[in-house]
Amino acid sequence: MVKGVRDCLVTGYEPLIGALDLPDPDDRHVLAAGIKANAQVIVTNNVRDFPGAIVNTWGIDAKSADEFVLDQVSLDAKTVWACVRQMADAWRNSPVTTDDVLIRLEKVGLTRSVAELRGL
Repeated sequence: MVKGVRDCLVTGYEPLIGALDLPDPDDRHVLAAGIKANAQVIVTNNVRDFPGAIVNTWGIDAKSADEFVLDQVSLDAKTVWACVRQMADAWRNSPVTTDDVLIRLEKVGLTRSVAELRGL
């Protein structure tokens, strides 16, 4: 990730951790990093541990990966579809089709996003 996305690491969030109250205290560092980075969204498949009443106070939403990708599809379906094709082209072990990528995305829980992409 560090090689692919410059400035992806968040630092200096540690002082915020103690002031945060989440259902799972082990998730406080995630919200603290989001606050420090001025994030709009925390993408997690553990949404229930990031209640809106708490994270929205900081101007942040918590969304599942499927919800997040579905939002991206609704914003720019052509770009998301191009990313799926790029993923298929980048596979190293064997030739992979876009349908293979969609099947794998479904298996990891992006069911609504994949349904939307298939409907394009």
